[in-house]
Amino acid sequence: MIPTRLYYIMVILSLVATLVIFCLPAPTAAAENPVDDAALLASVCPVVYPLDQFPTERGYRYFFFGNAFFINEKGYLVTAAHILNSFRDGGRPYILVGSPRGPRRLQQAELVAVDLEHDVAILRATPNPFVGQHHVAFMSLSSERPSPGKPVMAVSLLPSDPSDSSTSEDPTEIRSRGQVVDYQFHAESEGADSELLLFNQKVVPGQSGSPVLSADSREVVGLVVGQWLRPTVIHFGAGAKQQLVMSPGAALRIHYVISLLRRNGISWHAALVPVAPQNPAPQAGGFSPPVPISLVSAPYPPQALFGGEVVLDARVDTEGKIAELNVVHGTAPFLKPVLDAVHTWMFSPAKMDGQAADARIGIVIQFPQSFVPKLAPPEHKYGPPSEEVVDHGALPVFTVEPDYPLNTTAEDSVILYKLVNREGRVTSTEILRDVEPFTAATLEASQKWQFAPGKEEGADAYSAVLIVVTFRHP
Repeated sequence: MIPTRLYYIMVILSLVATLVIFCLPAPTAAAENPVDDAALLASVCPVVYPLDQFPTERGYRYFFFGNAFFINEKGYLVTAAHILNSFRDGGRPYILVGSPRGPRRLQQAELVAVDLEHDVAILRATPNPFVGQHHVAFMSLSSERPSPGKPVMAVSLLPSDPSDSSTSEDPTEIRSRGQVVDYQFHAESEGADSELLLFNQKVVPGQSGSPVLSADSREVVGLVVGQWLRPTVIHFGAGAKQQLVMSPGAALRIHYVISLLRRNGISWHAALVPVAPQNPAPQAGGFSPPVPISLVSAPYPPQALFGGEVVLDARVDTEGKIAELNVVHGTAPFLKPVLDAVHTWMFSPAKMDGQAADARIGIVIQFPQSFVPKLAPPEHKYGPPSEEVVDHGALPVFTVEPDYPLNTTAEDSVILYKLVNREGRVTSTEILRDVEPFTAATLEASQKWQFAPGKEEGADAYSAVLIVVTFRHP
């Protein structure tokens, strides 16, 4: 049977594989956003454990577990959670910092936060290497989702001699340059689904935890987690022939990293702006609803025979986090992957007279049935929200599934952001994710949708609705 699970490449403590690596901080300003090669290397550090209590003429020997990289000048690093498995029963990870041609030193790293379901961990170097003589750099994070065919690059540092490495020896730099192949959802065991960026480069042992950067922006868009064992077919742009990519590299979308950082109040650097241009113009009373900053769509359940729809009512707090999530409509097999995805979403909070405020928002995740012609009615009718619910976002009472466009074989998601007034009328529609030819079909269908207005303390209220429509090839 062809394996379909993501194979996490892990380096395990053993007598054979005592891999060692070290960090190459370059002489760059502490607050510099790396745009050149030296600064990129200054941001990447290995996660290791020292074998020697005292240094020799070769420095320290140590075990190597994977890579990590700095995301701010406060000494915080991001890595893949699975490379820290050996520290669960005790011990503390270390990193190595220093200059390209100078001595390198071991430094402790504290585990600050971990998301095992999505394989993300946050470390903090103590003491902070950005203070003092150790000139290091950080990388910027981006919730960008590069399209298939776009160039990306993974940056890693590996030991020159895996069986006998020490701090005095130079590392081997690996630049895995390639193209985005595809996006796939994956779940380890019973964990939540995670969206993976697949790129046409082999991942070797030791690259887990390395950053994957957009070659255009030099911002981090993914975190290397292993090798995808299932062959993947990709069509690189209009007019290009389909290509079969065997075992592409797999990187977790950086969205999950940003979500964990935000939940723990840790800052990061990026040109991260809401996917909508800005918060909508304030309505009467000085209110503007929340706007999504970063989100991932839920995968289309492979076992689903017909289409489905999940309707949620969310409360977004003043920090832009989903503080409450109510299921209005939704059943298996669609509900679980939707909830897994939505719980990681982030927003620019609502504003009341210019100040952040709690607010409700409606969320609709639609999976149009993948039959041509459709085998079931494409319309969905719902009763109005219960009068007992005094606070909720605008919610649909009638929806229509878009038709799968002809002359295409793609699968993807379109995201719309609609504003609904106190009468339940849509006053504006913003395209947050534009994927033709799916966007035109989605807009045409959504014009027929009808909504019940939001409620605030029982009174009709202005609200927003976020709509995600995920297409599967018939």
